[in-house]
Amino acid sequence: MNPEVAFFGTVFASFFAIMNPFANTPVFLGLTEGMDKKTTRQLAFRALALTFIIMAAFAASGNFLLSFFGITLYAFKIAGGVLVGLVGYHLLNGGSSGVQQPSDEHMKEGGDAVLGMAVSPLAMPLLAGPGTLVTGMNFAADGHRGHLLVVLIAFAVVCVITFFCFIGGQVITRVLGKNFIMVISRIMGLILAVVGTQMLIEGIRAAVAAS
Repeated sequence: MNPEVAFFGTVFASFFAIMNPFANTPVFLGLTEGMDKKTTRQLAFRALALTFIIMAAFAASGNFLLSFFGITLYAFKIAGGVLVGLVGYHLLNGGSSGVQQPSDEHMKEGGDAVLGMAVSPLAMPLLAGPGTLVTGMNFAADGHRGHLLVVLIAFAVVCVITFFCFIGGQVITRVLGKNFIMVISRIMGLILAVVGTQMLIEGIRAAVAAS
């Protein structure tokens, strides 16, 4: 298999697992309960556009941030592997996001106030959380421009999939059912645990080689 294709597959699977569109769809439905379709679509688009911008900024500036703080790449991979692995562990055990449904007062404040939820809690911390940012930086931090482009394309594809899951959330939830979504979430957790372990192994191997 072409190395770039294999790399894209790994990055896509990692982002898909950590963004977990199917498991996050019920959360989005809870946040948008009572909203009209136009507002729901706008909220989903704004949240995912902002999520992409945040992740792209972190991925593109990864090397600068590491250099600025004096952090080695292998130390970052070790820490990132632990963090991503922990996210996977919580998903495997049926853990969920701490995002809470907004209050009735918030829902009544009007369209602009409601669309503010695109920033928080949707974009951060639900979608562009620490696990997502660390994953993007880890994959793009080797300085290979082609890898950065692959990371951005893979993440954009996941964002598009998530958008359609959000706007079609009621159909997806009704067709798949909550139990099936829970199973998918745990499978995503297993994938993340493996990805985190691989990051950890690569970081330790690089640290040993540098010593």
